Amino acid sequence: MRRLTWLVLAVYVIPGLAWGPEGHRLVARLAQGMLTPQAAARVGATLGPGETIASMASWADQVRTERKETESWHFIDIPITSSGLEMQRDCPHHDCVIAKIEEFRKLWRDETVSPAARREALLFLVHFVGDMHQPLHCADNHDKGGNEVQIEFFGEPTNLHRLWDSGLLGRLPDEDELFLDLRRAITPERRAEWSRGTVEEWAAESFQAARQVVYGELPKVPEGALPQLGEAYKRAADPVVERQIEKAGVRLASILNEMP
Repeated sequence: MRRLTWLVLAVYVIPGLAWGPEGHRLVARLAQGMLTPQAAARVGATLGPGETIASMASWADQVRTERKETESWHFIDIPITSSGLEMQRDCPHHDCVIAKIEEFRKLWRDETVSPAARREALLFLVHFVGDMHQPLHCADNHDKGGNEVQIEFFGEPTNLHRLWDSGLLGRLPDEDELFLDLRRAITPERRAEWSRGTVEEWAAESFQAARQVVYGELPKVPEGALPQLGEAYKRAADPVVERQIEKAGVRLASILNEMP
C-alpha cells in the first residue's frame, strides 16, 4: 500500500515540490521536539487554532498557484558544473530560497510586525528550510530540477525530481516509524554540529549531495534510453534523504529557538 501511495503522488505532484508532504511533516515534527519551551510557546501563539508546524508544513506549496511570485522562493539554481554557490550569480534578485529564509527569519523574530505577517513568515520558514535540504532544490543541471530526467525506479516510470520528492521516501518505513528512526539518529553531538554554520553553507551541502549522489549515482545509458534505477541507487540515496531531513529538522529548530 505504501508503494502504491507514492506512485499515485508521483502522478499528481506539482513539479518543483520538495520532499512531498511526508518529508516536510517529518522536518517539522523533528524540529518541534527540539524547541525550547519559550520557542514552543511563541510558535503556538503565532499559529491559528488547531494548527501545528507539522500540519502546516506544506502550506507554502498550497499557495504557489495563487501566489506566483513565490515560485522562485523554493529553490536556488547553483550550476552543477560550478565549484559551488555564488550568491551574485545564483540569486541576483534576492528571490531564492536562501534569501527568503533570511528574510523570513528576521520577520519571525520581529515582534513589531502584524500577527498575520509573523504567521506567514513562520510558515514560509518551516517550508523553505525543508526545501533547501532537498538536493535538487540547490542545483541546476538545465533539467528543471530533475523534472526533465525521465527514469524508471524498480520498473515504474517517474522522473528524478519526483523520485527525490516522494519515491525514495515511499520505500522507507512508514512516517511514524521513520520519524522515530530519524529522531534517534540525532545525537547531541550531531545536533550541536548541524546547528552551526550559515544558510549558505547549509545550501552548499545540498548542492554537493546533488552532484555526488543525485546525479553522480545515475547509471550511464545510451541517448534516448531510460536509466533503470533500483537497489543500488536506493542504497546510495537513502542515507542522503534521511540525513538531509534530520539536518533540516535540527536547523529549523535552531532558527525557531532564536529569541528576539
